[in-house]
Amino acid sequence: MAGGWTRRALLRAAGGAALVPGLPAQATAKATEAGAPKYAELRARWRTLLLGDGFDRKAEPYRSRLTELGRAAAGHRARMTPERGALWRGLGYAGSDELPHVSSGHLYESFTRLRVMAEAYAQPGTGVTGQTELGRAVLAGLDHLLADVYHPGTTAYGNWWHWRIGGPQALLDTAVLMSGRLTERRADACCAAVDAFVPESAVARYEGNSTGANRVDLCRVLALRGVLGGEGARIQLARNALAPVFVPVTSGDGFHADGSFLQHSCVPHVGGYGAVLLGGLGMLAALLRGSDWDLNGPELRAFLGVVERAVPPFVYNGLVMDNVAGRGISRGGSPGRPDDHRRAHGLLASMALLADAMDDASGDASGDAAGDAGGKERAERWRAMVKGWLERGRPVADNRSLGIARVARLRAVAAAKVQAAAEPVEHRLFPGMDRATHRRPGWAASVSMASRQVAHYEYGNGENARGWHTGAGWLSWWGDGFGEEQYADAFWATADPYRLPGVTVSTKRLADGEGGEWTLPRPDAAWAGGATDGEFAAVGQDLRGLGGTLAARKAWFFLDDCVVCLGAGITCADGVPVETVVDNRNLGARGSAFVRVDGEPAGAAPGRPARRPGVSWAHVMGHAGYVFLSPADLNFLLEERTGSWRDVNAGGSPAPITRRYLTMWLDHGPDPAGASYAYALMPGANVETTRARAVDGRVEVLANTAAVQAIRVPELGLTAANFWAPGRAGGISVSAPACVLVRERSDGTALLCVSDPPRQAAALAVTWEHPVRAVVSAPPVVTATTTGRSLGLTFADLRGTAGATQSITVALAPPGIE
Repeated sequence: MAGGWTRRALLRAAGGAALVPGLPAQATAKATEAGAPKYAELRARWRTLLLGDGFDRKAEPYRSRLTELGRAAAGHRARMTPERGALWRGLGYAGSDELPHVSSGHLYESFTRLRVMAEAYAQPGTGVTGQTELGRAVLAGLDHLLADVYHPGTTAYGNWWHWRIGGPQALLDTAVLMSGRLTERRADACCAAVDAFVPESAVARYEGNSTGANRVDLCRVLALRGVLGGEGARIQLARNALAPVFVPVTSGDGFHADGSFLQHSCVPHVGGYGAVLLGGLGMLAALLRGSDWDLNGPELRAFLGVVERAVPPFVYNGLVMDNVAGRGISRGGSPGRPDDHRRAHGLLASMALLADAMDDASGDASGDAAGDAGGKERAERWRAMVKGWLERGRPVADNRSLGIARVARLRAVAAAKVQAAAEPVEHRLFPGMDRATHRRPGWAASVSMASRQVAHYEYGNGENARGWHTGAGWLSWWGDGFGEEQYADAFWATADPYRLPGVTVSTKRLADGEGGEWTLPRPDAAWAGGATDGEFAAVGQDLRGLGGTLAARKAWFFLDDCVVCLGAGITCADGVPVETVVDNRNLGARGSAFVRVDGEPAGAAPGRPARRPGVSWAHVMGHAGYVFLSPADLNFLLEERTGSWRDVNAGGSPAPITRRYLTMWLDHGPDPAGASYAYALMPGANVETTRARAVDGRVEVLANTAAVQAIRVPELGLTAANFWAPGRAGGISVSAPACVLVRERSDGTALLCVSDPPRQAAALAVTWEHPVRAVVSAPPVVTATTTGRSLGLTFADLRGTAGATQSITVALAPPGIE
């Protein structure tokens, strides 16, 4: 069959029953239940979810998308060359001792191509809609895979995901899309194959590969298997197996009560697996809405309250932050591959689908962790957020990685009468995954850390081979109209991986995948976290470098117009220079940067590092200002860097890409012992504001040592400190390591925010040397208080608080009264 499928071959292959090992010669009879109207209705609903509805297929962007889909399907059909071990040449799925994951990946790709063909066949307007030969080719392809490899008796090899999630999802989607032409025997063959690789035992325990997003994906397989086979018990099993997903976890995979989301036990993944989880849950909620297996209930509503705390902080102007996307950051390189903007579209489409499901739910505050009026109110709130992100982000129509149904769903939200929500002004801490986000008018920032509970980075399946330092205090930021292409424009393929913005690193060369796969690259450090009042924050990281001896104490104080960055105790014995990267701006393919240093042009020649001693401030036009709180020797480099996606991802394109970068860094020299730094990042600040901040003394650095890092900003009534050991700073003393932030208010009260980032304080005493009249409110973990000339707080065991901020409100004594 060198020329592909002949008409005779198609008729012969699609005309008879599939000879699938393990099935009886006669079709298994489920006619009574499988033909029941409720299952037919569910199959029709799933088809609609896959194909979309309510849009004009003759209008753009749909018309061209549908044409492309039809061409892709026709191309797949023309190139089908079924033979033992393959359905398409180049996609052999026979097991291999050398690269079994590649072989299983080819099986998954084969099912995916059939799904594309089935969608083009079922979707009106593709140019091949209902085409006889295409329909026969889809069925013949299914028969081939079911007979040749994906059937009871085959031992799975390679990547388990291809057999239990990716492959069966594509298989079942194809079967439902073709259900009008699917014989009962062929449907039975599909069900038997899925049962072999996704048995009921796959969801028997909430552990291993059956947690978080993987659990939702498995439930999607089981539910659709029940829909296709007309077996309510399978659907009920899927619904019941979702229950652990709705309960916040205290460690490992899933959503935590603070909004953290981890997958693979230690990787922050709100924008990766978290998006997958929400996508699967949205599809299941829409499929089962109003049926005997409806997901609506207090558990789901409470869970969606956690989701609302988790997702929006990491979405900014239509992009989802890369520091919660795991190894997915290395998958760029083509129009169909995601970056932070395109990845966000899929997440927003899932939120829109869940909003539709909530709209049909009455809900009640008693079952809702957010305490709102229920489903309809939350649905409108989610649509408002999605609409705002769509208005400020990239056009959905330009995202070629987004399916037609999702494009239609998002465009429907964009056209809805709901008022678009603005970006919030807030600070959010996520101690469960060592992340923090800071949102201010006109800009946003996020810091990425690592500890015993969170990996330096995620490396697996050959992906993200050089993400080594993404947990070393990487400080990412974006502004309204500036910096939004920083990570989207081939950053991970071209940037210097040792010089991520904000990190402190040893320049020791590391091997691809250094530290090991998945859960392995974790530092032996307990502290990563901080305290916040919801607007400002103090955050700290006890940094332990990957693959070397680097140790440092890093602190960030997130304020109204800047982020104050302190480093102390920087020590290393790797025999190479240690650097703190003030910033590394991606200037694009042809961009330039105008840099002023203490008011004068920096004068850095392209490709040649420059060093300026005793710098007080620097400014990069169109980006940010940088104020050094003690004079610093600042290094600059304006360079072109060439790399490829293959450099960071084994499956990426080897095509060379060149981008220009402006890098600014502090060189602590080889083998530093107790080095430090102090500077403030001011996103979007102009030259005048930056110059003024360098001399106004607004931020006072009270301490910057390996024992304590603290600042005071009298204008904000703020004093904040990371205590790495018992000690005193700024009138605050602690009996054990802790983070403390104090805000004095104009109404005569003050708010004290205290946390135990290392999660090791069996007891803690905090003293604030300020006259206090009374304690207005305190959490139960505060067991004793004293007031008068100073405030004394005694905390019980804080180890069970998971690093969360404990807030205490006090009434200050009037001047002259103690």
